[in-house]
Amino acid sequence: TGGTRGLGRAIAMAFAREGARVAFTGSREDADLEETRALVAATGAAPLVFKGSVADAVHVRDTVAAVLGAWGGIDVLVNAAGINQILPIALLEEKDWDWVMDVNVKGAYLFSRAVLRPMIKSRRGSILNVGVFSSERIVESPVHFAAAKSALRGMTEALAREVGRYGITVNLLAPGLLDVGMGQTLPQHRLDEYVDQCALGRLGTAAEVAEAAVFLASDAARFVTGAKLVLDGGL
Repeated sequence: TGGTRGLGRAIAMAFAREGARVAFTGSREDADLEETRALVAATGAAPLVFKGSVADAVHVRDTVAAVLGAWGGIDVLVNAAGINQILPIALLEEKDWDWVMDVNVKGAYLFSRAVLRPMIKSRRGSILNVGVFSSERIVESPVHFAAAKSALRGMTEALAREVGRYGITVNLLAPGLLDVGMGQTLPQHRLDEYVDQCALGRLGTAAEVAEAAVFLASDAARFVTGAKLVLDGGL
């Protein structure tokens, strides 16, 4: 999910380069969908592309049904769709809270629920939730965004325990500031602060996080579940 730009796009491309059949979703401009389609296709894959909101249960149901109809199963789900909104709590409206929670948490719940039936049937699968380093560190972050990503961490741990008996792994990626997403929108002084505090002295790259996603979904990580992999350069 959220595969049309930024980290979601990098993850889709990384899986395609490893020979996976890739389906991705997006809710934004058609140009972003088409650009990602072309980039994934350039690896030799033939991606399935779906447009809609991850918080729309009908969209989720239809997307999963279409993938199952085309390929007969789903081995990996990456819940990469996410949004942030830089607002202090004094200006935070209820609709803002609901929007951030819907995309970051409800979407992961709906897609996870939808893919679990075929995964349980095959007694194998991998679900990977994309969180953020601020759910693991005390840092300045919008309250509703921090709450949503912390909820995603709790969901990862609980779901890993619930479905582990079926051979399904559930893990969380918690990237720091990257060369995409917030790393492109924050003021320069905030980026400089991060780089100064980071042991490696730089922002991360979407490609680095994407490679970690591939590992967690691979056979090399079959004994890894309920884990939180923080990729923040050493804060």
